[in-house]
Amino acid sequence: HVQLVESGGGAVEAGGSLRLSCVASGYIDGYRFEDRCMGWFRQAPGARCEMVGTFSNNGVTYVDDSVKGRFTISQGSAKNIVYLQMNSLKPEDTGVYYCGADWDGPGDPDHPCSSFLRYWGHGTQVTVS
Repeated sequence: HVQLVESGGGAVEAGGSLRLSCVASGYIDGYRFEDRCMGWFRQAPGARCEMVGTFSNNGVTYVDDSVKGRFTISQGSAKNIVYLQMNSLKPEDTGVYYCGADWDGPGDPDHPCSSFLRYWGHGTQVTVS
């Protein structure tokens, strides 16, 4: 059974740090989770989903300009894990953070971030005050 599970969210004061983890497991159409792009996305209250950063199977990373210099996306030594290190957090970083993967298949088309990737975890709340 394919799963994406996020953890590490919570409440933190401005300027603090959090480290989010996404653990993937299983297969879709015979492909391992590590064979495809994975990334972090977020949705602030009342706002659209936006890209935070992605990690591709060739090792290329991307982070959005809104978090560049503060957030870092990386892959763990266990390649089924993707991290999002968040430093210098600001109140505008508040939102639900989702781990996504671009695996083959129908995915979750009703997910608020479905325009970016296909498969998603349930999300983890980050609140900065």
